[in-house]
Amino acid sequence: MRVGIAFDLKADHAAPADAPDDLYEEFDSPVTVQSIADALRSAGLTVTELGNGKRLLAALLQSPPDFVFNIAEGVGISRNREARVPAVCEMLGIPYTGSDPLTLAVALDKEMTRRIVADTEVALPKGFVLAKPADSYDGDGSELSATLIENELSLPVIAKPVCEGSSKGIRNRCLIDSLEQFGPTVVELWSSYKQAVLVEEFIVGEEVTVGIVGNDPPRVLGAMRVVPNKSTDKFVYSLEVKRNWEELVTYECPPKLPADVLNRIERSALEVYATVGCQDVARIDFRIRDGVPFFIEINPLPGLNPISSDLILISKAMGVSHSELILRIFNAAVARQS
Repeated sequence: MRVGIAFDLKADHAAPADAPDDLYEEFDSPVTVQSIADALRSAGLTVTELGNGKRLLAALLQSPPDFVFNIAEGVGISRNREARVPAVCEMLGIPYTGSDPLTLAVALDKEMTRRIVADTEVALPKGFVLAKPADSYDGDGSELSATLIENELSLPVIAKPVCEGSSKGIRNRCLIDSLEQFGPTVVELWSSYKQAVLVEEFIVGEEVTVGIVGNDPPRVLGAMRVVPNKSTDKFVYSLEVKRNWEELVTYECPPKLPADVLNRIERSALEVYATVGCQDVARIDFRIRDGVPFFIEINPLPGLNPISSDLILISKAMGVSHSELILRIFNAAVARQS
């Protein structure tokens, strides 16, 4: 079988001078692509690197592979950018790994995901979305504090771009505990990321992420608690933390939590996975308050960096090598297509 890998590389893109420094944070390194290719080749598969964009389209039209292993994030700020590769594959009749276009589009839009998860038994933080009032808006956001009262939120809250992944736009300063900070933080996010901002109550508690692999039924690969090395009740798993994770946090897998709490987290993760319509693989993030897991985000296109990605850290802690995980994802996709 010939398998093509769809991906975006950071090295292929130069960010504009006025862009935020995490513009291409989601994009991969050659090491990640090579590690996936090596895993697939170890199973006797013929692997080609497709890339994304026009290069991908040309390759799929000229010499379509039998299957696409998709890790492509897509360029731009469209909430549909992660859905482009599977949409093209479906149009051309080429099977692929991972979730379908609808799920990828919904999951990238945090507010749309919240609306869907709200119909389940899974707990959600209170929250609301603030759209930029106009392109010409040049205020300082001081009038925005009233929206907290209107939406029955009290400080602290956390603000984040509504359609980004890999903690893009989620910095330590996004945890807001004063009215004076609120407006300027939202305005800065509007300006930098050119999209609406999701504001949520800040759940003081444990940060736990859950990896799920497979279909019919999907299974929990493992759960991992992110523990700050300096104890604080204001910990945010921010971009600053992820970039310096070896110094700032300890990863605990499996989490040292009561069995009933861990069971509830895993049940919640599986419910969200099914409700959002995930296929083959996903990673789901929660904050735990008083034993209750509050859903934060789902990533149906999780990072697969062999060293630092959360899903890989979970996998290795549970005794599953990087290569074995890649093949589990691929085999789940193949079985789903048969």
